[in-house]
Amino acid sequence: MKKTLVFGASLKPNRYSNLAIHRLVDSGVETLAFGLREGKVSGVNISNKLDKINDIHTITLYINPKRQEEYYNKIVSLAPKRVIFNPGTENPELYNILKNNNIDVEVACTLVLLSTGQY
Repeated sequence: MKKTLVFGASLKPNRYSNLAIHRLVDSGVETLAFGLREGKVSGVNISNKLDKINDIHTITLYINPKRQEEYYNKIVSLAPKRVIFNPGTENPELYNILKNNNIDVEVACTLVLLSTGQY
C-alpha cells in the first residue's frame, strides 16, 4: 500500500486527521504522522519533527493554507508521489509548487477515498 504521512495530525479524537490515522491503519496502509504535539494514535507515533521521515508515497494534509506556507520546502523535499488536500486545506499556490516538482495534487477527502476504495 501507499506509505502515507498524515500532515497536521491531532491527538484529539474528534479531529478528521485523528480519524484518518485510524482508517489508514485499519486499511493496512503504512502510516506516519506529523503534528504539533507528540503522542500516539492507533499505534502510530505523532512526531513534531520531519527530519526522519522518508520514502513517502502520499502526504494527506490537515493544516490550513496559511500554516502550510512554512512547510512548502519540506513537503517538496519529502518527494511524495502525491499530496491530498482535504477539505479546508485547498491551496492553489502549493498546487503549483507541487506540480512544478512533478508531484500529483489531489483535492479530495482521504476518508472518502478510503471508504470508496479509491485510495
